[in-house]
Amino acid sequence: MAGVDSSTQACKVVIRDYETGALVRQGRAPHPDGTEIDPQHWWHALNSALESAGGLEQVEAISIAAQQHGMICLDESAKVVRPALLWNDVRSAQETDDLIAEFGEGKKGPTAWAQAVGTVPVPSLTITKLRWMARHEVSNAKATRAVCLPHDWLTWKLRAADLDINELTTDRGDASGTGYWSPSENNYRLDLLERAFGRSLLVPKVIPPKESPGHMPNGIILAPGTGDNAASSLGIGMNTGDAVVSIGTSGVIMAISDKPTADSSGEVAGFADATGHFLPLVCTLNAARIFDAVHTLLGIDRETLYKMALEAPAGADGLTLIPYFEGERTPNRPFATGSLYGMNLANSSPGCLARAAIEGVLCGLADGLDALTAQGVQVERVILAGGGSRSEAVRRIASQIFGRPVYAANDEGEHVADGAARQAAWVLSGEELPPAWDLHDYELYEDKPTLWVRERYAELRDLQFH
Repeated sequence: MAGVDSSTQACKVVIRDYETGALVRQGRAPHPDGTEIDPQHWWHALNSALESAGGLEQVEAISIAAQQHGMICLDESAKVVRPALLWNDVRSAQETDDLIAEFGEGKKGPTAWAQAVGTVPVPSLTITKLRWMARHEVSNAKATRAVCLPHDWLTWKLRAADLDINELTTDRGDASGTGYWSPSENNYRLDLLERAFGRSLLVPKVIPPKESPGHMPNGIILAPGTGDNAASSLGIGMNTGDAVVSIGTSGVIMAISDKPTADSSGEVAGFADATGHFLPLVCTLNAARIFDAVHTLLGIDRETLYKMALEAPAGADGLTLIPYFEGERTPNRPFATGSLYGMNLANSSPGCLARAAIEGVLCGLADGLDALTAQGVQVERVILAGGGSRSEAVRRIASQIFGRPVYAANDEGEHVADGAARQAAWVLSGEELPPAWDLHDYELYEDKPTLWVRERYAELRDLQFH
């Protein structure tokens, strides 16, 4: 089984055994930086990653998972109209505000959006990017006939070189991140798309879980694919009561639910998952990159940053970092900046700054956990995922900040690509449930809670907005 993670930074491929899920081989290829990317880069990286994984010899099925929300516009002849706008492109902030105000008539807008599609728009969502293009790039908007997401486009490209845009497909997990598909109704809200763009567009057909949209020319079965978060849920093997906190380019807090959510505050996105359930999710723009920014500022490597953070006292002797370095999505403050509070002679040290950076990121993620439970989502334990969670310092501090048992994998598995491979095996099997692969060995962390650190963070995070 082949599973692909076409993420913001790279394309990763895992080849796993159908029966056991054991890793057979893997490959990787980088993506260019930026929030605006020609999708052809993703296609070339996919082919390079497959080649570095040893190709598709003996592979029977493949699934593509990719970053959510990215806007790919195609013209009548299936050519890409403009570079894709990625999830972390916030140029549509004004268009977001306008769409919220227009639908539901002012103050009722957030509630109307939450009830319609489970999510109050933020600049990450595809629908806001469509409004931005319609307003600022009229010629590109005029040329656009279809809109799709990164995983949709890559899956479509794998099927054949000459497919027309009517053959585009997606899945409910990725469709739920567009802003014009309703998880509760299990259908598109094309009226909202037309409201945003000014006219109708062709959208991909939503393929049900475990069904195939077709084959590659060489006969390999294609799974429907999904967005990165839904794939990560599959790769980790989430159950009810589990909350996954992923610390990567972005921070993601998500849980499995049997019921859709509709949070009018906008903190919780009411997404669908890739199995027929729901995936309420909170996303922050600022996560592992904050660690990189601080260790670069201090002139040290990341491992030294982690060592210093563990040696510093809890609470960093009163130093608090609000990590909105790239603006923020949750809370929705696209033009916010980072802030450092409480500096004095005692805490003006590299160790305290290292500790404050990790605590600041984790406090923002803990706010996301609170938002999930406020929507009635059950959270009994926390599972850490993502590259930023592989540090002992992050794991121990997380158990202190979250105040719950924290589990972290001892291996460096690619959860998104693993989930895609599991979906591919599910499609091939035709069984009712995905295969019960046991992919990861988890270690439990239960350090003494330091909830007072969160209380101080909460007091300070909103100061620059008063």
